[in-house]
Amino acid sequence: MRALKEEAYLPVSKQIQRPATPAKKPKARTRVPSEATLNRRKRLMETKRSAIMEAALDVFSRYGLHGTSLDQVASQADVSKTNLLYYFASKEDLYINVLRQLMDVWLSPLKAFSVEQDPSEAIGDYLRVKLELSRDHPAESRLFCLEVIQGAPLLLGELQGSLRDIVESKVSVINAWIEAGKLAPVEPHHLIFSLWAMTQHYADFRTQVEAVSGRTLEDPAFFAETLTNLKALVLQGVCPRS
Repeated sequence: MRALKEEAYLPVSKQIQRPATPAKKPKARTRVPSEATLNRRKRLMETKRSAIMEAALDVFSRYGLHGTSLDQVASQADVSKTNLLYYFASKEDLYINVLRQLMDVWLSPLKAFSVEQDPSEAIGDYLRVKLELSRDHPAESRLFCLEVIQGAPLLLGELQGSLRDIVESKVSVINAWIEAGKLAPVEPHHLIFSLWAMTQHYADFRTQVEAVSGRTLEDPAFFAETLTNLKALVLQGVCPRS
């Protein structure tokens, strides 16, 4: 305190010069992106994610999980590997997401079964839609086939969970049709398995079908012929006998 008083009487030139306290800078305002900007970013992210999924489907369906590298997928999707890993944590994560997406596609026709439908029309429509999927999405079918043949190591939980639940709900629908006299007595699981086998054969064994018949489902006449014959095979077996 005494030192401060003594300093007050010193000439200005000999007083201790203390640095001036700097003025506080105003805080920069955080710029909030507009809704249009956020929507544009979301669309770009969705587009990039879809491109990665599409590339992964193509590569996985040809080489399987273990024969595929993230570098291959990233190159085909035209993104960096680092960018790919922003969307999917690992190759296994990407693979499972692709499988889940294709399961949604392949199971959507079965989900449409309802007690209120005429079973002949419902089964006929199901055969048509499944053949269209086999024609238009063969890679999805091949990949699913590869996974199941290997014991479904990464998909078993989905098969025992959501797939089983969907199938059991449709088993109830088929049993209701049978009880109402609209279908001949048949074990519903075997009917569903047969519908899957008949339609997906044209995707999973496309090479064999083309080698033997010289035709594929992309030929409209062959598609119509296939659908007509599958309907006859199935419906003549499950329609009530008079």
